[in-house]
Amino acid sequence: MKLARITTDDGVRTGHYEDGGVTTDDGTRYEESEYDLLAPCEPTALYCVGRNFAATVEQMGYDAPEEPDFFIKPPVSVLAPDADVEYPHFTEEFTYAGELAAVVDVECHDVDEDEVDDVLRGYTVMNDLDALDQVGRTARKAFDGSAPLGPYVETDLDPDDVRMETYVAGEQRQDATTAQMFFSPRELVAYLSKRFTFKPGDVVAFGSPANPGLLEPGDEVEITYEGVGTLRNTVVETN
Repeated sequence: MKLARITTDDGVRTGHYEDGGVTTDDGTRYEESEYDLLAPCEPTALYCVGRNFAATVEQMGYDAPEEPDFFIKPPVSVLAPDADVEYPHFTEEFTYAGELAAVVDVECHDVDEDEVDDVLRGYTVMNDLDALDQVGRTARKAFDGSAPLGPYVETDLDPDDVRMETYVAGEQRQDATTAQMFFSPRELVAYLSKRFTFKPGDVVAFGSPANPGLLEPGDEVEITYEGVGTLRNTVVETN
């Protein structure tokens, strides 16, 4: 099942997506022309794993990690599907990273790997936008709109071997599967839960394969994870 958050003339609604429409828990159906997609959850934090694909480690010249490497994006980083990405005024090297991400369903802490499925709502797609020329990972990755998220939360997905592709301005830039990760999605959720208390709606993103090339205003970024959906956003000039 694909869970969606939408904005309608009746306000913000949640429900399941099917055949272009969204049906809420009370049975009301909104057709595609009657809503805009919002990010599918409202996280208090986005826990992002880096250096989790061998190709990315080689591209960036990093050492292979002995344990997961991570950073945190704040809630203001979240951007809805199809929303414009404003090219940050403080960078000249702006790039993308197509990532599979888990959405937490219940408050939890210190979760065993074999219990991870019980605490997750499902999986979605995140674009880890990155201002490469900034100093320090927080300056590079944590800013308004730096985490486009969506389009849905897929509740029925085995995350261990999911194919992904990213296209930028119609050119394929990424093609990989989650089977190429150093640390599996369930392993990462369990690992981070030892350090943090997760809240409902929180996001855990699992890293990206190698991501060649930069973004320019006018580029449409399309990130597809098989079985989850395609996250689309277009880069525009800063207002």
